[in-house]
Amino acid sequence: MRESLSDAIRSLPLPDEVLVVLLAMVPIIELRGAIPLALGVFEFGRFEAYLLAVAGNLIPVPIILWAFPPFLRFTERRMKWLFRLLTRLQHSTERRHTRRFERWRAAALVSFVAIPLPITGAWSGSLAAIVFNVPKKKALPLIGLGVLIAGVVVLLFSQALGLAVTTEG
Repeated sequence: MRESLSDAIRSLPLPDEVLVVLLAMVPIIELRGAIPLALGVFEFGRFEAYLLAVAGNLIPVPIILWAFPPFLRFTERRMKWLFRLLTRLQHSTERRHTRRFERWRAAALVSFVAIPLPITGAWSGSLAAIVFNVPKKKALPLIGLGVLIAGVVVLLFSQALGLAVTTEG
């Protein structure tokens, strides 16, 4: 199975570095999937795998922070069913997590992004920053710090699982 997945990925007509960056941009997968791919399939060194995955994971953050609020307004006018779904999800999240988030604000956002689990990461952290009204200029570096930490955690786990190439970096 691993060989067939590896062959399928390698057969894509893009440079390996671009594939790692693109995979790191995908929600849920993010750098949790990009770093092991870079190390295990493409056999990049640790430093190169980390830099490419972190860069790819950071690309969507400003786009989400600046584009999601206008998108939400657009759905209110043109896609009412989606607007209702998104606002219901937002209100539910606010109701369940506002007290904890308000107490830990910056640390909550950094740690939420830094813990490499399937529902956490740069995408979710960006949306959380919007839900909890964190100013964009404050959210961007906090999410960036969380991504840097998550990258180190994933790199260490990947190395512990034997995916890291030991000849470089």
